[in-house]
This record gives sequence, structure tokens and C-alpha cells, in this order.
Amino acid sequence: MLYDEAGAVRGVATGDMGWAKDGSRRDNFERGIELHAKATLLSEGCRGSLSEEVIRAFGLRDAAGADPQTYGLGIKEVWEVDPDRHVPGRVWHSVGYPLDFATYGGGFLYHMEDRKVTLGLVVGLDYRNPYLSPFQEFQKFKAHPKIRAVLEGGQCVQYGARTLVEGGIQSLPRMAFPGGALLGCAAGTLNAQKIKGTHTAMKSGMLAAEAVHAALAADSADFSAYDTAFRASWAGRELQAARNFRPGFRRGLVVGALNAGLEGFVLRGRAPWTLRHTHADHEALGAASEHAPIQYPKPDGEVTFDLPTSLFRSGTNHDHHQPAHLRLRDTGVPERTNLAVYDGPEQRFCPAGVYEYLEDAEREGRKCLQINAQNCLHCKACDIKDPTQNIRWTVPEGGGGPAYTIM
Repeated sequence: MLYDEAGAVRGVATGDMGWAKDGSRRDNFERGIELHAKATLLSEGCRGSLSEEVIRAFGLRDAAGADPQTYGLGIKEVWEVDPDRHVPGRVWHSVGYPLDFATYGGGFLYHMEDRKVTLGLVVGLDYRNPYLSPFQEFQKFKAHPKIRAVLEGGQCVQYGARTLVEGGIQSLPRMAFPGGALLGCAAGTLNAQKIKGTHTAMKSGMLAAEAVHAALAADSADFSAYDTAFRASWAGRELQAARNFRPGFRRGLVVGALNAGLEGFVLRGRAPWTLRHTHADHEALGAASEHAPIQYPKPDGEVTFDLPTSLFRSGTNHDHHQPAHLRLRDTGVPERTNLAVYDGPEQRFCPAGVYEYLEDAEREGRKCLQINAQNCLHCKACDIKDPTQNIRWTVPEGGGGPAYTIM
């Protein structure tokens, strides 16, 4: 992100790409390109790198009196199923299963065209048990008799994962900043009650365009009218009406379901109270000593799979010679804290097998963290859930990442 002398955003810069295939620095590397603009609009989606930078730089969360943001991790597959098991247009939504009663989440299964079925599980990243594996929970979800009956005899053709922003209006930061604005899920406009965000993101883009046009026509760089306009729009009102759905599950599935029924069918968003998000997701993780390890069943290779098999179906790829885009702020923290206190939860919350603790023969068998950055699905779960906030997700060089085609 580029800033002017007054501290306002004046554009963005691409990173240097200066590494040869042997890992050495090139003499004539491609230097970053600076792109200057009167208005910089960030629409990076959930947990965008530049978006999070400007939220911190301008104190946008504090400026709006916003709660900490909360997220879910969605793991998804696309299958080609037997024609006799395919019902185009059929939609299933589920809540809870196979998660425990203290963990927020739910599944979905949609019948699409051409014998395709898309299904997935969303796990709230405010879960407590460090032994929980969202990937393994998804395998259990597929093993349910109703889901298995659809998938058996079919073929999984693609796998992927991505985080969703779920905090709603309570966690929405100020959406305009000096020199630009945040759009869509970069700000947090997804409606968690409906699990939909495309419509509100589009509305935010329309309102931002109108605000920027009006400001520039008046020779002004003040885009604050956008924030006001969004909150007053039908999209803002929709988020306001759904505001208590997600925090209602803080006390577990039963209380959350009762609250969802009360809010959705009785009060219809007109409750005289607002439930709050009281802490960030990484703060919710409990110590390993407080929880028992979870024994997950072995994959059957037909409906449930191991992680390497699933990862292959994502098509993810990165240049192995580029600098790792997953960085540690302190290289000693994983062994000193994550492993010692939480038994290495990054091994389990990552749906791509990026993080592994391996024995180091040179250190008398002590375990150390290995980061397989080439496996990364760009889901951002590590950036969100790491209990010490020591992992920093940065943008990789060259556009590497998953090769989704029908997700």
C-alpha cells in the first residue's frame, strides 16, 4: 500500500520478483510497479492483506465502534454423481452435525447441472478444541448416510477451502478511509444468517462508485458518504436485521438455534438488543491440556479421503523457488508456544497440510515447524486462527495458488 505525505492512501505497489530458479537473487529482477489513483477501492474478499493493513493503519474498527471480526472456514467439494441420484435444483442445508454442541457450523449440498453436486461444511473459527480438524469434520459430514447415498458411485472432481467473514454489522469497520474504501467481504458485508454475500458486496460496490464519483466531481477526496450510504441502504438494513444470528451461537448449538428461531420468525430482526462479538477467533482456542484429542476415522477412499488426495484435486501450485508467502513474525513461537501449549493446532486447522511438526535429528529429536507453502489454498485460516497471531499470510509471487474451475 502506498501513502502520501499526509498519510492518505495514494495507490498500491506490486512486489519485487527477483529470485532465480536456483533460489539466488537475480541481478536484473523485475522491480515493483507503483499504481497511483485518486481513489483506491479494495475488494480483496475475506481477510484481504491490504484491507487488513488499512483497517489497522486508520483505526477503522475503532472509528466505527466495531466488535472483533469472526470467521468461518468453508471446505468444499464438487462431485459428478450417478444420474439416478441427481435431482437438479435440490438444496440441503444442515446445522451442527458432525460438530460438537459447543462448535458453530453447518453443511450444504446443492444439485447443479450436468450431474454435478457441490457440498461443503463451514466451521466457525471461534472453536475451542485445538484438536479439532475442519478437514476431518468434513469427511465425517460426507459419511452421514444421507450424504453418502448421494455420493456413492460418483467421482469427486474438485476440492477447495476458503474463509468467510461472519461478524455482520457489529463487526463492520468504517468502510471509507483517506484515499479509498473497502468493498464487500474486505469490509465484512456477508449475511451469515443466509450464508450469502454476493448481493451485499455488489451493493457496496455500487454505492462506493457513486460516492467516489460525487467526491471527485466536487474536487474532494472525502469518501465518507459511502459508509453512511451503505449502512442506510437495504444491504445495511439486511445486516442489521440479521445481526443477532451469529453471536447467538456463542453459547452453543441449542441456545443458538433457539435464538435463531426467535430472531428469525418472531422478532424478525426487530429485537431491542444487540448481541456482541466479544473476542477474536484466535483468542477462543483452549490449551491442549483442557481437551481430549479427537480420534477421526480412516478414509475409505470412495467418499472420504486423506488430505494429500484432496489437495491434488485443488490444482494448487506455487513456484517452489520464490520466497515463502507464509511468514513467521517470530520463528521461536511455534515450538515455544503453539506446540507446547496447544499441541500444534496449525497442523489441524489448515485444510491443505501446509504446517507440519517434524522431528529434528540435529536437535535431539525435538519437533520443529515445517511450512509447505507450495500447498497453500489461500484460505487465510492460519492468518485468522493462529493463537499467537505469529503467522502472517502475504501475497505470493506470480499468481500461484489453487486452480479452481467449477468451485
